[in-house]
Amino acid sequence: MPRDTLTKEQIVRTAIELLDDEGLDGLNMRSLGKRLGAAATAVYWHVKNKDDLILLAGDRVWEEIDLPDPEAAGWRTAATALATGLHAMFSRHPWLVQALGSHLFHGPGKARHDDRSLAVYEAAGFTAAQADRAAAAVFTFVLGNVLGASAMVSLTRRLSREGADAEALIEDTMIRAREVAMDFPRLRARLETPMAADYAAAPEQTFMYGLQALLDGLEARLAAGSA
Repeated sequence: MPRDTLTKEQIVRTAIELLDDEGLDGLNMRSLGKRLGAAATAVYWHVKNKDDLILLAGDRVWEEIDLPDPEAAGWRTAATALATGLHAMFSRHPWLVQALGSHLFHGPGKARHDDRSLAVYEAAGFTAAQADRAAAAVFTFVLGNVLGASAMVSLTRRLSREGADAEALIEDTMIRAREVAMDFPRLRARLETPMAADYAAAPEQTFMYGLQALLDGLEARLAAGSA
């Protein structure tokens, strides 16, 4: 594809697809150009470099999050929907979780989300500074919840690129981790009873539990302040 037929929108959209498939390490201008059917040099007419492209792609995916109206839905329902949407977005794009540690993201997509997040907590009755802290606390909880899954995706890709049997290595590690856990009474109790399957699935099952517990705490602070 000649450079004059390429658009920045096409480049960013294709970069997101490549990042989803290959992760941060798999993104380079040559691979991107191949997906676009264009020379790598043509991409540079629209983006400065790889880091610039990651920032553009990283901001664009924030637009996938639906923004609930706290006035119509109620702040608690809106906060739950916003956090759930953020969690789903991070889960679809695990490379973004990794990139947050090496890039300072900014742009209209993220700003749109952040502005609505503040609106949700202000609608609850938090002052401006309190709303900042409440929104940051929920964001940090969501990010922490997806770190494990994101790291597993990155590790699996790295092992596969190195020619290792990623599935076998991870399974072997889990077996050894179980052996270590058997020396600790509470871990052993969970692994030796019917609770074992639920215990292994805990990250998936506890996101909403933790989110609601966090919102309970914020709501209690509001009530205490009113009292």
